[in-house]
Amino acid sequence: MTEYRQPRFATPAGATEFLLIRHGESAPARPGVLFDLLDDGQGDPELAPEGRRQAEAVGKRLADVEIDVAYVTTLRRTVQTAAPYLAATGKVPLVEPDLREVHLGDWEGGVFRQRVAERDPTFLRSRREQRWDAIPGAERDEVFQARVEGAIRRLAGAHPGQRLVVFTHSGVIARVLASATGAGPFAFLGCDNGSLTHLVVSGDEWTVRRYNDTTHLDGDLSRAGALPT
Repeated sequence: MTEYRQPRFATPAGATEFLLIRHGESAPARPGVLFDLLDDGQGDPELAPEGRRQAEAVGKRLADVEIDVAYVTTLRRTVQTAAPYLAATGKVPLVEPDLREVHLGDWEGGVFRQRVAERDPTFLRSRREQRWDAIPGAERDEVFQARVEGAIRRLAGAHPGQRLVVFTHSGVIARVLASATGAGPFAFLGCDNGSLTHLVVSGDEWTVRRYNDTTHLDGDLSRAGALPT
């Protein structure tokens, strides 16, 4: 008797897998004290102690996963989050500037967090309209989308049939998943620090396999969802 079972997902031949890791929690913002700024004015805080603990958990989660290449961004919180994994595996990361966080213009350096806490009207407008560039001086949304999508396509083209781990940022992950699913730009905003998101890119087809996986942060790595080996 012929049967048609429901098969498990199989990564297409030549596809590129992305394990997108949001950096660990960064240092708290304080009134009147800006984070260190890069030359372009983008804030570059280091990890908070909790963020370093999250980085250690990420490193343990990934230690036995077959990964071909590791990427970080130009912002040190991704480099510091990657450090435990890199130390355990001996991998040397590549830097992908186009997967850095969205530039928040006049609200860089920690100002954004204060405006969010205050429920600033401009912040509320930004969320309502799902536009970063409602914030004064912020990166235009179409520019942000183009650089993130371009980076994913470029890395997929450079690494066919490979699995990448990319230590990146919440806004970037949200943009990637919005592009993959056709959802609103902010639909996936707010993944947790240290979380894992799994994307498979095969040509023009982007498949989301998991989002905001934090089982490795819950204190029992044995319960962490199995990743492909």
